[in-house]
Amino acid sequence: MRDRATGISSLTSSAHSLASLRAEALAPATSGIVELFNLGRGRPDVIPLWVGEGDLPTPDFAREAARRSIEAGETFYAAQRGLPELRAAIARYMNAQYGAAVGSPPRFRTEMFSVTVGGMHALQIALRLVSGPGAEVIIPTPAWPNFAGALGAVGAEPIEVPLELAGSPDALTWRLDIGRLSAAIGPSTRAIIVNTPGNPTGWTATIDELRAILDLSRQHGLWIIADEIYGRIVFDGARAPSFHDVMEAEDRILFVQTMSKNWAMTGLRVGWIEAPPIFGPVIENLIQYSTSGVATAIQRAAIAALDGGEPFVEAQLSRLRQSRGILCGGLTATGRARFAAPRGSFYLFCSIDGFTDSRDLAIRLLEEALVGVAPGSAFGAAGSSFLRLCFARDPRSIEEAVARMSKWLAAHGAG
Repeated sequence: MRDRATGISSLTSSAHSLASLRAEALAPATSGIVELFNLGRGRPDVIPLWVGEGDLPTPDFAREAARRSIEAGETFYAAQRGLPELRAAIARYMNAQYGAAVGSPPRFRTEMFSVTVGGMHALQIALRLVSGPGAEVIIPTPAWPNFAGALGAVGAEPIEVPLELAGSPDALTWRLDIGRLSAAIGPSTRAIIVNTPGNPTGWTATIDELRAILDLSRQHGLWIIADEIYGRIVFDGARAPSFHDVMEAEDRILFVQTMSKNWAMTGLRVGWIEAPPIFGPVIENLIQYSTSGVATAIQRAAIAALDGGEPFVEAQLSRLRQSRGILCGGLTATGRARFAAPRGSFYLFCSIDGFTDSRDLAIRLLEEALVGVAPGSAFGAAGSSFLRLCFARDPRSIEEAVARMSKWLAAHGAG
């Protein structure tokens, strides 16, 4: 028998019943993204736009660094917080992207960073640092379902604050209502998770919005967990506005990052958490008692990517701009799609005229149009009538996906 809320099969033996498990273990629901992915897994006829990764493998120079590490026998335990060389490479990268003007003292130092098993591990550590049973954490939604899932796993409660889709029909944009965010803060609120540029909407906070969120954090003594992993993936400017642009050293902000998106390293599972240096020993303990660190060979690949990966990042951005244009233009031409063109990230979040059940629509597109998309219902109540399409793929593949969806929509009218 399968529980509808968790998607977990229960056992008939009372000794092994789900009731015997801790509530925190049962709290996270099965991801709606994973459900669609599993339905279409292994089907070569399907164009997969459902998960948050592209079709490019990790670049050769990074794979070569990992291979050399293994051949050199670097197969032993690594330092829990990461190789000093990788933490130094992260500091160099951050100084290049978010640091002070050339000639000024470096803003970012090695001791601010700890290496994690991907961005998800960094998020889990951040939540363990500042939340727990009885705590409330605010999330602007639609949002990546792992935020709510990770909160449930530590016994905290996610509080959704819906973004607004506003503007004229041909110039829509996602906006965060700061008044609504403020109203959601209560006596049990401990943190706000801010993902910008956002998954799935592409919402990219302005400097003014970041300042307003930071002001609320200061007024109420809240932590901000800043997920800025798509900060380099923007379509206007060199990078997205960041809390690094507006914060002071004493502000309560934890940053989670990953190598997955910029350098196509999703399956290698390496990222980092940025925190005040005084937290270093605490974070080291949390790493020790969860994963005991990241494989040295993977860390060598990360160093190579950070130090020599800019040409790859630029080439990927050029490809994404082309695929974004094809997808936005093609869906607009159907006359059935409503969306805000994403300012950042590599997702299009759209509703389709005539359909309100995103899970049902996603399954039909998979089975009948052979296009795999993620249902908006996976991203919170505010996304229930939307679909998320990942366009981090070859532009020719996106063209074919648009053609298939357009043909299917033409055969299935809004009425």
